[in-house]
Amino acid sequence: IPEIRQLAASLWEKIGLQWQEENEADLKDKLDFALAPPPYYPQQESRPGLGCRELVFRNLSKVLPAICRDITDWVVGTRVKSAQLLPVLLLHAEDHTTQHLEIILRTLQQACADEEKAVVSSCMKSAELIGTFVSPEVFLKLILSMLKKAPSSSSLLVLASVIRGCPQDALQPHLKVIAMELAQAHICQASENSLYLEHLLLCVQALVSTCQEDCSAASLQLMEVLLTIIAVSGATGLGEKAQETMNALASVENVPSSQDLYRKHMGPLLERLTASHSDWTVHSVELLQFSVIVTQSGPAVGEALQHVVPTLRACLQPAKDPHMRLKLFSVLSSVLLRPKDTIDSQGQFHGYLEMVLKDILAPNLQWRAGRTAAAIRTAAVSCLWALTSSDILSATQMQEVQEALMPQVLATLEEDAQTTRLISCRVLNTFLKTAGDTMDPDKLIKVYPELLKRLDDVSTEVRLTAASTLLTWLQCVQSSEGKAYYQSSIQYLYRELLVHLDDPEHTIQDAVLEVLKEGSVLFPDLLVRETEAVIHKHRSATYCEQLLQHMQAAATAQ
Repeated sequence: IPEIRQLAASLWEKIGLQWQEENEADLKDKLDFALAPPPYYPQQESRPGLGCRELVFRNLSKVLPAICRDITDWVVGTRVKSAQLLPVLLLHAEDHTTQHLEIILRTLQQACADEEKAVVSSCMKSAELIGTFVSPEVFLKLILSMLKKAPSSSSLLVLASVIRGCPQDALQPHLKVIAMELAQAHICQASENSLYLEHLLLCVQALVSTCQEDCSAASLQLMEVLLTIIAVSGATGLGEKAQETMNALASVENVPSSQDLYRKHMGPLLERLTASHSDWTVHSVELLQFSVIVTQSGPAVGEALQHVVPTLRACLQPAKDPHMRLKLFSVLSSVLLRPKDTIDSQGQFHGYLEMVLKDILAPNLQWRAGRTAAAIRTAAVSCLWALTSSDILSATQMQEVQEALMPQVLATLEEDAQTTRLISCRVLNTFLKTAGDTMDPDKLIKVYPELLKRLDDVSTEVRLTAASTLLTWLQCVQSSEGKAYYQSSIQYLYRELLVHLDDPEHTIQDAVLEVLKEGSVLFPDLLVRETEAVIHKHRSATYCEQLLQHMQAAATAQ
């Protein structure tokens, strides 16, 4: 109640002045050489008079144990009032707080875990005052040893609050020590609890806002902590806050964005992480951190391929944890979708192409029993699609990919998963388009029977993609020299396609008609005979008639 507060404040001021007058001889030195307020005195507070400060200081050792006991009392009201009184006492005690620091910090650590928000809020205020009045050398020794013994969210909250209250020039010599301590695995990886991670993030935010440009000295360690928070917090809003803090760190370091921070620290970050890759599982924090670095560092990842690709190769071997492999394939496909901005930003990816094809994709496209193995093949073929549909491969490199993986891609056309069959059709289409007439006839002739089977697929999308791929296959045959070599295959293909020309689905009929029109150039007379032989068997002769008209028009034009 404001009136009561004001009355109490005015009475307390009078008491202080009266006590000061009564003990003037005792306080003579302090009155004659009155010291100015500490340079970083809290702006929102007015400094109590000397008498008030002396009264509190002289009685602190009697009052403090009782308050510390009451802050952890079982009655909520008692805890709240005691917690509110503590910062008032510390404001009076100023640097004399140092003598009682151990008991105060122990109490604050306990009270910051309180379910009552009012208690926690007052305790944070007390911790900020400790940061203002006590030397960092003293409070860090105690807080960091508490953290080493048993890392807890309340210890981190106390540390964050103390840092917030501490002046920049006092904290600067200790910045690196704090950052290195926070980056230790036993602290930054101690818990996946969201409150723990939130308080860990508060520590980094407090360091960035207090130390500003001095943070560049501990930038690597602060990034490690932020990376851990982003990696472990998953899809929660905490990851976004950590990303914002990384942007703030970039800003105080005077670099345009967090991607420039990645560029600055990419080597040391990846060296430390990948050293343990042989022990990774899907739950390893290092794996999650590696995924964050590769997907979020943008062009910087293209400068660290010597760390990234060998790690992917080692972790994507068939003997490794299948769930980890699924995770890493999704990371790989996300960077392959925009290679110029990520993995090929320096134009160096071609040097690792063979490793990606033979050591990463080929082993994972091999058939193995089980649902997880099927999911891995889907992931591997998706990576292959991302690679072949990007514009980073030259015609020669595309031929290299095709020669290395064509048999596996043809095999994945038979997969149970519709997505895998669909993507495999698309990959084949890309292979055929880029191969043109350079493909070996024996290899080319093995492709069309697999595509024909897909015209009977349960999925209309797969059937349409297979038809489109057959169209490309016919163009390859058309541009090759020895057309006669393919005659019996083409005759078989005509017959099968004519069956699908009578499909119940109009979209399939339209697609097959386009394929037949494209293929009619090869052996028109043969196709006319085959069409006339089946036209009476079709439910509607419309499509057959359209095909015959097309061939007649083409013959007339010649």
